[in-house]
Amino acid sequence: MKSPNPKRLGDLIPALLEKLGLAQGLHDRQVVERWPEVVGQKIAEVTVAARIKDGKLWVSVSHPAWRNELTFMKRELIDRLNAAMGEEIVKDIIFR
Repeated sequence: MKSPNPKRLGDLIPALLEKLGLAQGLHDRQVVERWPEVVGQKIAEVTVAARIKDGKLWVSVSHPAWRNELTFMKRELIDRLNAAMGEEIVKDIIFR
C-alpha cells in the first residue's frame, strides 16, 4: 500500500543516521576529508588532518615553523571548518 506522503530516500537518511547514533561520526569524517579544501593548498601541503574526537581535531604538521604559524591561526581555521560544515563540530585543533 502506498503512503499518502511519499518521501525521498535521501531525505530520510539524515534522520536515520541520527537515530542510529551514526550522524556525529559521519560529520567528524567529513571534517577530516574536507580539511585540504577548507584550509587551502599551501596549508594542505604541510599538514594532514588525522582524526577528530570529542570536538578536537588532530592535525600532523611537517615542520615546527608551520606548527607555530598554524597555532596563531587556530581560531580562524576552526571558524572556517565549522562554517564549511554548517554547524559547530570542531572546538579545538591539536597540531602535532
